[in-house]
Amino acid sequence: MRRFARERSRWLFSNPEMTHLSVLRNHARWAVLLRNLRFVIVDECHYYRGVFGSNVAMVLRRLLRLCARYSAHPTVIFASATTASPGATAADLIGQPVVEVTEDGSPRGARTVALWEPALRSDVIGEHGAPVRRSAGAEAARVMADLIVEGAQTLTFVRSRRAAELTALGARARLVDIAPELSDTVASYRAGYLAEDRSALHQALAEGQLRGLATTNALELGVDIAGLDAVVLAGFPGTVASFWQQAGRSGRRGQGALVVLIARDDPLDTYLVHHPAALLDKPVERVVIDPVNPHLLGPQLLCAATELPLDDAEVRSWGAVEVAESLVDDGLLRRRNGRYFPAPGVKPHAAVDVRGAIGGQIVIVEAGTGRLLGSVGVGQAPAAAHPGAVYLHQGETYVVDSLDFQDGIAFVHAEDPGYATFAREVTDIAVTGTGERLVFGPVALGLVPVTVTNHVVGYLRRQLSGEVLDFVELDMPEHTLPTTAVMYTITSDALVRSGIEATRIPGSLHAAEHAAIGLLPLVASCDRGDIGGMSTATGPEGLPSVFVYDGYPGGAGFAERGFRRARTWLGATAEAIEACECPSGCPSCVQSPKCGNGNDPLDKAGAVRVLRLVLAELSEESP
Repeated sequence: MRRFARERSRWLFSNPEMTHLSVLRNHARWAVLLRNLRFVIVDECHYYRGVFGSNVAMVLRRLLRLCARYSAHPTVIFASATTASPGATAADLIGQPVVEVTEDGSPRGARTVALWEPALRSDVIGEHGAPVRRSAGAEAARVMADLIVEGAQTLTFVRSRRAAELTALGARARLVDIAPELSDTVASYRAGYLAEDRSALHQALAEGQLRGLATTNALELGVDIAGLDAVVLAGFPGTVASFWQQAGRSGRRGQGALVVLIARDDPLDTYLVHHPAALLDKPVERVVIDPVNPHLLGPQLLCAATELPLDDAEVRSWGAVEVAESLVDDGLLRRRNGRYFPAPGVKPHAAVDVRGAIGGQIVIVEAGTGRLLGSVGVGQAPAAAHPGAVYLHQGETYVVDSLDFQDGIAFVHAEDPGYATFAREVTDIAVTGTGERLVFGPVALGLVPVTVTNHVVGYLRRQLSGEVLDFVELDMPEHTLPTTAVMYTITSDALVRSGIEATRIPGSLHAAEHAAIGLLPLVASCDRGDIGGMSTATGPEGLPSVFVYDGYPGGAGFAERGFRRARTWLGATAEAIEACECPSGCPSCVQSPKCGNGNDPLDKAGAVRVLRLVLAELSEESP
């Protein structure tokens, strides 16, 4: 089959991994295809963001480079219905100018968008006595069931495979009570299903046999679903582009449709339901990529050199002169006559994870069977795969038995303990360079290189209802991350003048930091898990400081976007805290499930004062 694809196919459907590992690495075997290649189509190009998008950008540039080697100069066509500045986004991916075609001729009926914030529960108390909201998943199951009863064919998007299963079960259980004849018309859909099962679900949905489907974002891209009457989102999906992509699954035949966004216990969701214009009137955000990140560019440069020696002009065009010289110093590249050649024995392709983990992988293995379940990046492993962690794979629940960094393996066993785990980390930050700094009286705003030291000290066990069971201590090695942070400092005198006594400064900064992490995805196309933060009353120069940093070596461009749009970002952060009706802080505003200090101290009112002080000092010329 692959030989036929190489030598006789006129159309080749592939993904970035296959292009990287097969077509580019073995390009001589694909010479017939590359020599005759006329078009390269990149569908859903807004999907390629962050570290994944940066790697894809280099894969595309390497592909075009090899096409030129075989005297082919294909036209690259990018497709997306939900991206801002599409020409600039596409140009960032291939490093060449791109012509925009922006006229929208797709059929689309009127859509009604409803924003729903679940009520606070009276029967459950969270950490430090904080109120707990009814879960977005449980609320989504109820809404989906009610819509089905009203005759609306409904698709519900959830954040995890397990949630897809639970939401479908919840909707069916409600239908048993209110419309038992419809209880068998609800199913779940997620990655991991067999191809024939997915096809059967597609067909049942298209023919109307299924009235409700709970899904992960597996149905967000690449599947044409027509005729749906309603879409329910259990939580904001992270970007405005993804929101409209999911909402756009309904009304595709021109009929009217309903879209319901149910807020999760999260500061960004809180902000959006209280400020609908930030979602509905906001342009889709620009995709953030950083292909010149040296930690990412080095392995990509090695791959390119093994495919075809690099010349000086190519290295300069990729902004890779310093990276190339570093690879020469390390003995991985050799430079002769203005060209870079790989050192003997260098085979870098298999070591490059296109989807984002820089620095290696930890494989997840079921202890009893030896079955490989998945993998996690070395940097994320202490928090995601520590002993005792609950690990989800294709809807099944496992508990981690052991984590071995030297061998790169974590062993797990199948078990559903009835709770979720949340790692607690202690973080320290050292500023390692000058970066960019702007001073506004008592406030300074900066974009700086930093070294982050994380130490997982334990984990919280929390029931699915949100109730905290206990905290389990761990003895884990420290993890060091060189990256980029956006930061601000404030003088102690200015904080005291704003009404924050000295004893309240740590809690006020801490709460402002938590909320700012939650709101950064509003201005940078990232997920909350892509970033981290730290606050201290005695930061650089002994000043109270707040940091928010990229969770990837060398940075990923998210902190920079926060720096460039600081007024919008921090203003939305303050408004999100003010919009939450809890008295002193909860997961919807200033509490974080990852907090290494157990969400203590936190001063909700002080956080608002900190943010309003910073915003007042930033001049109109500031970001």
